[in-house]
Amino acid sequence: MIKAQDFVNSALKRGYNFWTGVPCSFIKPLINYVLQDPNLDYIGATSEGEAVGIAAGAYLAGRKTVVMCQNSGLGNTVNPLTSLNFPFRIPTMLIVTHRGALGLNDEPQHELMGQITGELLDVLRIPWEPFPQTISQIEAALQRADDYMCSNGLPYAFVMSKGSVEAYSLTGELSPNQYIGGDSPAGNFACLPDQRISRFSIIKAIKDNISGNETIVATTGKIGRELFSLGHRNNQIYMVGSMGCAAGIGLGICQATTQRKVVVLDGDGAVLMKMGTLATIGHYQPKGLVHIVLDNEVHESTGGQATVSSTTDLAGVASACGYKNVWRVDKIDTLNKIVKESINTEGPSFIHVKVALGSDPKLGRPNLTPIEVKEQFMMWLKNSN
Repeated sequence: MIKAQDFVNSALKRGYNFWTGVPCSFIKPLINYVLQDPNLDYIGATSEGEAVGIAAGAYLAGRKTVVMCQNSGLGNTVNPLTSLNFPFRIPTMLIVTHRGALGLNDEPQHELMGQITGELLDVLRIPWEPFPQTISQIEAALQRADDYMCSNGLPYAFVMSKGSVEAYSLTGELSPNQYIGGDSPAGNFACLPDQRISRFSIIKAIKDNISGNETIVATTGKIGRELFSLGHRNNQIYMVGSMGCAAGIGLGICQATTQRKVVVLDGDGAVLMKMGTLATIGHYQPKGLVHIVLDNEVHESTGGQATVSSTTDLAGVASACGYKNVWRVDKIDTLNKIVKESINTEGPSFIHVKVALGSDPKLGRPNLTPIEVKEQFMMWLKNSN
């Protein structure tokens, strides 16, 4: 058994100063210590997949990251680990607890995952080893993790057994944020569906009304493709997978670089998939975040199947979650004003835009690889700070 500070301090010396995750009783001492360590940032996520997205954003902004979760939640990380971390080569240190381990009297829901945790990590091509049990093991374990992540640009995992870390209690006030939502969103949708403006025109208007010094994160699918077709810039990154993670990535960038404006171009299907991220954003209040949802009420990239956004008040949800500024809009002249206002206003801000169905049948795809996009994006972030 080790003390939480032994592992955290060793990791901090290696630069791991951005932590996120979802609690588990096995990892409680480590999370409790991290929550109270003033030398690092910790973001409590609503889901393990969201945590991977947040960590990815922080990494893009130059931070070394740790994601902590229960092995039962490892399943929630599969999509971003395979469609974000892998194609973009984004490393993160994973600390995964081993609930349901052989010979452990645990809850029935952990039985199967307890049997397959190592196999699942193997299938995901994520090398792993047991979490250190003694102080003497910590440095060598972290060195192996560092060496692998530096060489391959991919995650490395530690699997934590019950009782690996000595108990550590929470003290003091840890959640000073108070509920600030409740104000009604500004604006209304005025256009009938057949009168709505194309998503391409909306994205162009957004680009025309920002300074060009903002970071732009585009969700997977046609939003990213249309943004790229308007002209690639190194301040733009296009998610090729990890549906629902764009807002988490934007949050991670904001928390890692607090002075930066970050514009997230999201879709209705994507934001619905990880709606818990709205609550996380509302709690942590990233001042630079402008979250724009382009809502055509369908999954257009997969054939136009309806989402549930037509019966969901996304702007109302964002307001209730604590976004400081929330707008509804479907007219281009009004959008132009709102985008300019959001860029010059302390956030987080949320703009819900109803857009028309359809896109150019000849719409292309980015001709840069995800790794090329990532490297250009990270270099731009580094040089523009």
